[in-house]
Amino acid sequence: MLLMRRFEEKTGQLYIQQKIRGFCHLYIGQEALVAGAESAITPQDNMITAYRDHAHPIGRGMHPKYIMAELYAKITGCSKGKGGSMHLFSKEFNFFGGHGIVGGQIPLGAGIAFADKYKGNNNVTLCYMGDGAVRQGALHEAFNMSMLWKLPVIFIIENNNYAMGTSVQRTTNVMELYKIGLSYEMPSKQVDGMNCETVHEAIAEAAAHCRAGNGPMLLEMKTYRYRGHSMSDPAKYRSKDELEEYKAKDPIEQVLDVLQKNKWIDEKGIEEAEERVKALVEESVEFAENSPYPTVDELYKDVYTQSDYPYIMDGF
Repeated sequence: MLLMRRFEEKTGQLYIQQKIRGFCHLYIGQEALVAGAESAITPQDNMITAYRDHAHPIGRGMHPKYIMAELYAKITGCSKGKGGSMHLFSKEFNFFGGHGIVGGQIPLGAGIAFADKYKGNNNVTLCYMGDGAVRQGALHEAFNMSMLWKLPVIFIIENNNYAMGTSVQRTTNVMELYKIGLSYEMPSKQVDGMNCETVHEAIAEAAAHCRAGNGPMLLEMKTYRYRGHSMSDPAKYRSKDELEEYKAKDPIEQVLDVLQKNKWIDEKGIEEAEERVKALVEESVEFAENSPYPTVDELYKDVYTQSDYPYIMDGF
């Protein structure tokens, strides 16, 4: 979580310096949603999310230098510099994005789970979405099919209270979003997403449920983003008191408190962890700075072409 936090803080600085262009959505405050989940699943399991996606591949095990290079639009990035902040991807780490279309990843998550069920393996797919994405009709279609076909997918709502600048209470009279799953008789529950342990326990329970062939589960993770929706959002729609209320429940501070109370770490250990993380982030920036941009011929790679599909009619 500390690496995720420091990586995102550096990303924010680099964006202001115009080293990183385009859209950029930071995950600061929500780190427990990934860290708690990763400790409850296997590397073979799948993960897919929306455009607030920098922390997820870090949690999956990807070296952050490949993420930073992607933010810089360099060829050494995890998407070869073609995806940028919102479209990170890694087949190696079973991370399937990074999707800019609101809610677009929800049916894709169901599709990945369908593929695993078809193949007969024991994998589970974690499909993350924001509270704004639950307004998309595709969610209901995906929920219906997932329950009908008993797909091994865990739908995770990252409920940070705001879809861009619009609060949940201004978009629905169903304030407890986990209840949406109940209409499909999908096992659903609300989870404290600011606490790493509660996230771990909820994901472990859901993963066991899916692996047993019981179909999907829906988890509403109550969390909070400390920054605006994106780097261009000053977040004037919320009060300072509200922000401080959530910062008092900071997920990293909660973990540090547990570690110190149990004497599992001392001040020296904390300092060493900070130094290791700082070095990793600096290494990532240096790697991105020194990496080349894609060459022009990359425009013609990783796309469908006539030579790949000879049956396509001439002229198309």
